[in-house]
Amino acid sequence: MNTATTGLAAGMALGFAGYFGGFWAFLLVLVLGAAGLIVGLAVQGDLDLHRRRQR
Repeated sequence: MNTATTGLAAGMALGFAGYFGGFWAFLLVLVLGAAGLIVGLAVQGDLDLHRRRQR
């Protein structure tokens, strides 16, 4: 399991903690899963945030 997958799993786990709702729970899981994926990719080195920030 690589770092990006671990980050995605962490974001999804945080989302499922607030799951007991309808559409808003779905959005929460989606947003936190994407945030976890982005953090995981940045830690792994596959996403260079410095280059995107200097635009």
